Amino acid sequence: MRRAISRKIFYLMLFSLSFILMAMMPPYVSPYTIILLNSIFMYIVLTVSWALFSGPTHYLSLASAAFFGLGIYVSAILGDKLPLLAVIGLGGLISFLLALLVGLSSLRLKGMYFTIFTFGLSELIRHSVQWWEVNKTGTVGRWVIAVDHTTAYYVMLGVLLITLAATYAIKHSKYGLALLSIGESEEAADHIGIHVNAMKILTFAISTFFMGATGAIMATRWSYIDPSIAFNPLFSFMPVLMAIFGGVGSIFGQILGAGVLTLLADF
Repeated sequence: MRRAISRKIFYLMLFSLSFILMAMMPPYVSPYTIILLNSIFMYIVLTVSWALFSGPTHYLSLASAAFFGLGIYVSAILGDKLPLLAVIGLGGLISFLLALLVGLSSLRLKGMYFTIFTFGLSELIRHSVQWWEVNKTGTVGRWVIAVDHTTAYYVMLGVLLITLAATYAIKHSKYGLALLSIGESEEAADHIGIHVNAMKILTFAISTFFMGATGAIMATRWSYIDPSIAFNPLFSFMPVLMAIFGGVGSIFGQILGAGVLTLLADF
């Protein structure tokens, strides 16, 4: 018991020190390093968010690109009309609401059927946005209101901190235990009084909130976006690979997997 408490204190101190160092870093490093760290933060959020739902429930979702891309388009459309934090919040909220609707219709599916459905959802949204732009706005793609590297860095760091804190709180609560029981046996979880469908839908929606918010931030780093950029299937597959590489059941492993594979991709 004492060893477990000591380990938690050690990890808390390590994370706190890491975030303090990262907050102090921008004035002392090159712009390239800030951009690289932004990419690492982005993939950490996507990976941890994906694992929040898919890890304990064993539902393999490939819809990350859909919610990430929605956040990007919210930023592209509203970036010149609303403050940055409001745009980020809206990006997360719209992703959350869409995920609730998707969860109501799809989370009764299991196994590969759910995986195929979520991947198809990303492609459906991508082609729908492209059709709308070609046929309704007469163009494909949008210019995005840019934000300087340092501002985007600090906002992304804040979203990362909130994501990790929320994931840790859920994982170490009774809701985290309920999710684990759903992954082991949905029938048994239902028999002991867990509202299986409600738990799956709500957790799925919470995980997508962080994806949408991250998309809204990262859009400010790209001067131009279009459906193929915003809804790139890479944003669906990479979080899965990163989580598997580092360890689906460990937040530290997910951070490590996202960091290492982002660095390898960059190099």
